[in-house]
Amino acid sequence: MPSLDIMLDLSLETCRYHYEGAMQTVIATSVDGRRVSFPAVALRRIVTPDGARGVFRLTFSEEGKFVSMVAVRRWEAT
Repeated sequence: MPSLDIMLDLSLETCRYHYEGAMQTVIATSVDGRRVSFPAVALRRIVTPDGARGVFRLTFSEEGKFVSMVAVRRWEAT
């Protein structure tokens, strides 16, 4: 399955905004500079008390549909 690493720096407040359904998709930048969108519900799997900060791997089906999201490297809020 194709995958793409993205960088996120979202506060807990921003994650809640997405979680509550205000936004259906998240647009992020991959580590190689491409823009990608994925379902906001995916944040539920990776959010911490600091929000969603770090590099995350998105996996897609061959048809380009979102499959999963996992942390590759996290960092603390500054």
